[in-house]
Amino acid sequence: MHWGPGAMRSREELKGRHIAPGTIRRALGFAKPYKVQVVLFLAATIAGSFVAIIPPLLFKRLLDGLNTHTITVTKHSELNVIAFAAVAMAFGIAMLSLSGRWFASRVGEGLIYDLRVALFDHVQRMPLAFFTRSQTGALISRLNNDVIGAQQAVTGTLGNIVSNTISVVSILVVMVALQWRLALLALCVLPLFLLPSRLLTKSLVGITREQMNLNAGMNTMMTERFNVAGALIAKLFGRPAEERGSFSSRAGRVRDIGIRLALYMRVFFVLLGLVAAIGTAVVYWEGGHLVLSKAIGLGTLGAFTIYVTQLYSPLTQLTNSRVDLLTAFVSFERVFEILDMPHAITDRPGAIELPKPQGRIEFDHVSFRYPTAAEASLASLEQGLPVASEGEGPPPYVLKDVSFTIEPGRTVALVGPSGAGKTTIAMLMPRIFDVTEGAIRVDGRDVRDVTLQSLARAIGVVTQDPHLYHDTIANNLRYARPEATDDELIRACQGAQIWDLVSSLPDGLSTVVGERGYRLSGGEKQRIAIARVLLKDPAVLILDEATAHLDSESEALIQRALAAALEHRTAVVIAHRLSTIVDADEIFVVDEGRIVERGPHTELILANGLYSELYETQYSRSATGSAAI
Repeated sequence: MHWGPGAMRSREELKGRHIAPGTIRRALGFAKPYKVQVVLFLAATIAGSFVAIIPPLLFKRLLDGLNTHTITVTKHSELNVIAFAAVAMAFGIAMLSLSGRWFASRVGEGLIYDLRVALFDHVQRMPLAFFTRSQTGALISRLNNDVIGAQQAVTGTLGNIVSNTISVVSILVVMVALQWRLALLALCVLPLFLLPSRLLTKSLVGITREQMNLNAGMNTMMTERFNVAGALIAKLFGRPAEERGSFSSRAGRVRDIGIRLALYMRVFFVLLGLVAAIGTAVVYWEGGHLVLSKAIGLGTLGAFTIYVTQLYSPLTQLTNSRVDLLTAFVSFERVFEILDMPHAITDRPGAIELPKPQGRIEFDHVSFRYPTAAEASLASLEQGLPVASEGEGPPPYVLKDVSFTIEPGRTVALVGPSGAGKTTIAMLMPRIFDVTEGAIRVDGRDVRDVTLQSLARAIGVVTQDPHLYHDTIANNLRYARPEATDDELIRACQGAQIWDLVSSLPDGLSTVVGERGYRLSGGEKQRIAIARVLLKDPAVLILDEATAHLDSESEALIQRALAAALEHRTAVVIAHRLSTIVDADEIFVVDEGRIVERGPHTELILANGLYSELYETQYSRSATGSAAI
């Protein structure tokens, strides 16, 4: 395994307590398609804020009307009007609140959808090296938790800022009109509202970012353990207690950071509440003196007490909105961190469709090294992996000046010791990786000059450990060709010698295979994978240890099926069991990233080179095993 420079990780850890430049502008760009809904949401919010200042005036009118010794029919009628107006105001506020909530949900859920789709599409186009280093749980956390946190910045926090700003301005105007001296007293404590925000905002942003990272780490552990392979490993090694301890440690850190965040938030709100209490007490004290001195009426004081509460509440929320906005934009920052990763393998400008491929493969002085950590992934997505030293150079080449040509319809086998570079050669053909030096051509065209989609149609691959989705056999097969008919599925299964099994199942092609196909045996899963690639009908077929999981009987069936399937196709076969590739048209012997021998089986045996040594070793081992039996 090769590790890249560690600078990226240290930058993440030392990124600081502020939001990356441009994050807010880009976040608002995601909201642009919803500008009509945003305007209507803000209009409903603003209208609701204006309507909310009317009930205290009704209360003032009520107190002023009752604070007389003369009771008349007119006053009874006025009471009826005040009561009706109060109900009407409550109804209006409720309708505006519902309308605002409707538009906010349209914007919020739309943003969640857009961000999730953008993230999913971007991530699934990343090169394979990205997935070999990134933690699945961390990626899922970005698509779930961070996306939801991001939309809160646009809907919840933005709405609160607008609503509270309008409320503060309108309430202050009414308070000044009612009694300017009391209004000034209420404003005296305004500078104190800024103090808690300045003291705690940076800490809250940092704690929020740390909480997101810890949640991602916990999600990663659950993702890895709650699948068949992970659960099986834990059971085989008898480690449930250790697993519980490890998860308990991660969950404990999430708990501790949650407590810390809750405490910081409570301190923040307590400080704001104390400031509001001081301001309210001052207004009560001075307002009471003004009533006693007949400077203002009781109704004015009653309205003022309500307005003071209404003033300090949005002021508190406005002060907190800065914290909410910054912590919410941390989520946007984490989303954009993924979206800003470039796709290392993509269609070149002007890439063409590969026309009716014939299957001619050419390697022209190809050299290749795997990408470094900094080139392939993000440090925040691979928590816990070792970090390379600052001065470490690029990883060594795993392929060195490899050149060969495979003519259409021929079968070539790649053999050699483990780690020699056989699978790497195979994965370069469909551009799972791109060459570092040299070129690979299909039918005379550089694979980088044709579209990835057309190249994928031309090349089919069956890997040593094929992946089946938790779905039906039919849907797993149709992943190769969605429009395939049931008859075509049956013919593909027959070609892979799996139809007898599928037809014997109660649900036939509708049988669910389980996660990663674990309801099937290794050989059955492998034959389903072969059927899937036969349904694809590619011009080039790559078999990377495709018969490794088969018993002798199944292997014999598959070999006969593949003999027919490989007819008129270019085939590249990787096999450790050399007995399976003796009939190949040509055998390439790979060692330490180079092709050291090539030729048919008989010729290579007579050459007494590495191939002859490998074959003799396997033959001797097989003979010894037979004698022992």
